[in-house]
Amino acid sequence: MRRISALALSLAAFAGLSAASAQAAQLRGLSLVEGEDGTRAVLELSGPADYKLFTLANPDRLVLDLSRSSLAGGFKPPAPNGVVSGVRTGKPAEGDLRVVFDLGRGVQPRSRLEREGDSARLVVELLGNAPALAGKPAPARTVEDVIGKGERKLIVAIDAGHGGKDPGAIGPTRKFEKDITLAMARELAKQVNADPGMQAYLVRDGDVFIPLHQRYQRAREAQADLFISIHADAAENTQAQGATVYTLSETASDREAARLAARENKADILNGVNLGGQSGDVSSILIDLTQRESLNISASFARLLQREAAPYVPFRSSYHRFASLMVLKAPDTPSILFETGYISNADDAAFLSSREGQSKIARGVARAIEVHFARKLAMRGRTAGG
Repeated sequence: MRRISALALSLAAFAGLSAASAQAAQLRGLSLVEGEDGTRAVLELSGPADYKLFTLANPDRLVLDLSRSSLAGGFKPPAPNGVVSGVRTGKPAEGDLRVVFDLGRGVQPRSRLEREGDSARLVVELLGNAPALAGKPAPARTVEDVIGKGERKLIVAIDAGHGGKDPGAIGPTRKFEKDITLAMARELAKQVNADPGMQAYLVRDGDVFIPLHQRYQRAREAQADLFISIHADAAENTQAQGATVYTLSETASDREAARLAARENKADILNGVNLGGQSGDVSSILIDLTQRESLNISASFARLLQREAAPYVPFRSSYHRFASLMVLKAPDTPSILFETGYISNADDAAFLSSREGQSKIARGVARAIEVHFARKLAMRGRTAGG
């Protein structure tokens, strides 16, 4: 199936003004006017400002960034009109202003800046459908534009598999899974934290042993919105390679999934001693309505992860599998276990242990996380009527 980027960038306009426009501008008002050829947004500014426009897809949005600008006191976003279903504001960087237009469909924006004495008016026309931009690079993205004012950051729990006395799988050049997963987790945390709307929580940030049930419990205590457990698989067949995404199911999807679950679930047992100490209640979690919803979201994220990370990470053809993995059993947190490749394969092991490989993996996962949260928050806003 042809891969379609979930976030397509359309660089609609860029107005570069001289150094004389260095003075900060305020957005005093914003109105939406519906016409025969589309919707027009009119922004009243206290003075001229550098600006840029770009569109985002899934869901469709138009983003306007105003340099050295801020909201005037008493500013109120306009009511939905035409193709615009909502307007929100944020700060992409200190001293700058972002205005996000939620759209009912893709558009082709056109803009012009009109000066009126010391003031200025920015007119943005939202016309028709945006053309396909195959091959265009994706923008530096943020979920800040879909977070309502006053809401907390979205928290991503990143669990580096194994650790301490449990080395995990061991590669052909004596590379330990626990070291590779920690390096990848730290790199992913950097990329997550680079988005002002998100915050990474490292379940393990050192060479320490953490029982499986404590891993997802720590994520729940951190109020994580998403849990990602990072691993590197091993197989007797040294030709096996490529990434796989696992989500929770009491029934394994195939023999390999059952084998992996049996191996990973034994991570609490070292030298014949069970260090997990989980209760019978935890080990036999009932899949109630809340957990079923979490399972559905987890499965959706697994598909999204493959789609967004595929340009950076080679996946197996059957990339999504199901297994009864203890670390994924938080009942109310969407969770996946990401086997980033096979440490038992020489090529995969070299890729997973390299800085370039770890950066690519983190970049692909971060893309999926951003799209996931953008969808989630946009749906929440639509449900609330905003």
